[in-house]
Amino acid sequence: MAFIYALPEDIREGRTTDVYFERTLKVLRAEGLDGVEVYAEVTASGIPRGYRWAIYAGLREVLKLLEGRRVNVYSLPEATLFKPLDANGVKVPVMAIEGPYGEFAVFETALLGFLSTASGIATKAARVKKAARGRPVLSFGARRTHPAIAPFMDYYAYVGGCDGVSCVKGAEFLGIKPSGTMPHSLMIIFRAARGDHTQAWIAFDKHLEPGIPRIALVDTFWDEAEEAVRAAQLLDGRLWGVRLDTPGSRRGSMAAIVREVKWKLKAAGHGNVRIVVSGGLDEHTIPELVEAGAEAFGVGSAIANAPIIDYAMDITAVKVDGRWTPIAKRGKYSGRKQVYRCWNCLVDVVTLEGAEPPKCPSCGGEMEAILRIVMRSGKLLAKPEPPQELRRRVLEQLERVEL
Repeated sequence: MAFIYALPEDIREGRTTDVYFERTLKVLRAEGLDGVEVYAEVTASGIPRGYRWAIYAGLREVLKLLEGRRVNVYSLPEATLFKPLDANGVKVPVMAIEGPYGEFAVFETALLGFLSTASGIATKAARVKKAARGRPVLSFGARRTHPAIAPFMDYYAYVGGCDGVSCVKGAEFLGIKPSGTMPHSLMIIFRAARGDHTQAWIAFDKHLEPGIPRIALVDTFWDEAEEAVRAAQLLDGRLWGVRLDTPGSRRGSMAAIVREVKWKLKAAGHGNVRIVVSGGLDEHTIPELVEAGAEAFGVGSAIANAPIIDYAMDITAVKVDGRWTPIAKRGKYSGRKQVYRCWNCLVDVVTLEGAEPPKCPSCGGEMEAILRIVMRSGKLLAKPEPPQELRRRVLEQLERVEL
């Protein structure tokens, strides 16, 4: 039996589309209308409840999808933090595509899937990173998603602010080394085969490359504080940190456990050993652990199962007799548009294309046009930005917003 997933060529050939796009094209071709030029924009219909903003991500995938098609693509810079509505309550276009409708109709499904999923992951990662107040956050979500898209998940978790990822293939796409500690299985096997699970820490230190941080899992059999102190004694100054991954059924107050472990490590002369926490964490549970003294976090399910950003694509202009005619369905804003941003205030204003640039409604300062052409006639105008640059952009914007 084959695994159930779409191959890259399936996506590029439009085989992951919703069937009504195929039927639409059949009708348009029969009527000679598939070559009608349209201007279609992508906006966020909404963001998850409780969110104030989202991170725009997935542009890299869309450009790969549309490369070679007879279309022009306009986009906000990838990794832009945005709100669905501008200062005047108008939906903010994050992307626009112009060209013969038949050139990209069947790719709308995949395009929205790329943007919705990537933006959802990046946004959740950004929220988690914001909650961690500068402490390291590692993406541990590979085991919580389909393995075919685990690298995709880790890629955009990193873009959203994570400091490292656990998936080997995900780290390869990012050009970084994968991050991780040790599983409970290592501890259990040493306990069963050697009669002493603490020997797993020694073996880990003995056999792993020097550049890998020595982080001991300390909640397998004994009390967490007791295991932490014992690990610090056995590794004698080589221990970078201890990881607490106590199952939820036994956790009680994780913040209280963190405080106790930290106190007892310090009392035993190992105050430099850091506390890493993982297991069921998100932006709501992390702040309390930061206050308790936790210094790094492994986050899996919250990022891997991040709620999507609900994007939609709508035609807002059609070329008739060589001229762009504003037209849109009920509830949408017609016409070709531009998005202006005040980077000081992170405020956006949407205008019709060609309108006079507005002043920032918050500070009165100059605003920059940020919906820019990134693909012309199917050709990239510049190489996609590296994930490190995208991550830097996200972190810079996070400093100026609240959860």
